[in-house]
Amino acid sequence: MARIFCVANQKGGVGKTTTTVNLAAGLAKVGQRVLMIDLDPQGNATMGSGVDKRQLELTVYDVLLESASIAEARVHSDKCGYDVLGANRELAGAEVELVDVERRERRLREALATVRDEYDFVLLDCPPSLSMLTLNGLCAAHGVIVPMQCEYFALEGLTDLVNTIKQVHANLNKDLQIIGLLRVMFDPRITLQQQVSEQLKAHFHEKVFDTVIPRNVRLAEAPSYGLPGVVFDPGARGSQAFVEFAHEMVARVKKM
Repeated sequence: MARIFCVANQKGGVGKTTTTVNLAAGLAKVGQRVLMIDLDPQGNATMGSGVDKRQLELTVYDVLLESASIAEARVHSDKCGYDVLGANRELAGAEVELVDVERRERRLREALATVRDEYDFVLLDCPPSLSMLTLNGLCAAHGVIVPMQCEYFALEGLTDLVNTIKQVHANLNKDLQIIGLLRVMFDPRITLQQQVSEQLKAHFHEKVFDTVIPRNVRLAEAPSYGLPGVVFDPGARGSQAFVEFAHEMVARVKKM
């Protein structure tokens, strides 16, 4: 049965989508069955998985409005080795359309129940705002993976996210917890980043993943080719770090 993880951070530009698609590709590479769900109307995780969002007949929008099942709407990315439940601009309309419907924050959770046995991991790429889409992701997930840069303002954003997770845990999803903090775009030459990294480890202890994702040009270039870095350039330092992170995730899930 799949373990479902949100990749979330209320601060924008911290590498959520890069983390989601590269972890999905890394997990697929180490033999895991993976479904990646794009909950951001921009559809970057869809395009970054080798799937053209403009060509999709069915998306996560149709699943949330219960006009299609996940089995009907998902597509397989041959290049990346995992399934994709994609998103495009249609999804922005779901915010408005879900306002008055029943069980609006549980739509994704209920839809996932029908395919959970088919996967080892389900990864949800969430938008940066605390929207109805993010709420659906948090209600469906067992835990949250938090990618963050080791910078001062990132710590402030983390406080907000921790409070949000506590509220969702208390009111909507008793399973929800922070699985771990992933340090991304890390440059060990910058003293401040080293200091923030040490602060994170001192405060969150084992919740900080051992794997560190370095700042890497090849990871940044990969989306323009419609691929995760792990597939685009497997030999790059950043790509190898994400495969290492995939191994760490598999090991951590076995202990849960």
